[in-house]
Amino acid sequence: MRRSMGVAIVTIVAALSHASAQAPGRGAAPPIASKPDANLLQLMRGTLYPASNVLFAAQEDFSKQPKPSDEATSPNPLTSTYGGWTAVENAGLAIAEVSRLLAVPGRVCSNGKLAPVQRADWVKFTAGLRRAGVDAYAARQGVDRDTFVERLQPILTPEQVAKAVMEVTRGSAAEYRLSAAGPQPVS
Repeated sequence: MRRSMGVAIVTIVAALSHASAQAPGRGAAPPIASKPDANLLQLMRGTLYPASNVLFAAQEDFSKQPKPSDEATSPNPLTSTYGGWTAVENAGLAIAEVSRLLAVPGRVCSNGKLAPVQRADWVKFTAGLRRAGVDAYAARQGVDRDTFVERLQPILTPEQVAKAVMEVTRGSAAEYRLSAAGPQPVS
């Protein structure tokens, strides 16, 4: 048992050493994963459920939350170092961002079948989820969703980003700024 544990540790250390030796240099693009790392259930349990729980708990009086002995080590997002309303803001943004992860092609359900990311009801669901996350964040900022979204304009569509990425790969500049007008070299 001890020998197999030792072999496992040596294997992990060797893999990590090899990975760091093969790390891309500064400015090199990291490799893009060919498929999502988490299935739908894992993604929801790891991101949506915890973030949603923060928003649900925020409906109560924060003073009812038990005070931790040390905020830095509190497992409760509402009482941790970044707790309280900061946790609510972060949870809203996490929900908005994870809505995009739910739409990644190739994501599978826990039963191994492909998630229906192209179906109209799925697209509507993920858009609604994003709206709910943005609404939570906007409410904490003291503005309505439309005002919050207006501050982010212009919002890029996936098609605009894909087109810009293709243009950048053909370009010669080291850095680009991406906007709705397309990629612009940074001088």
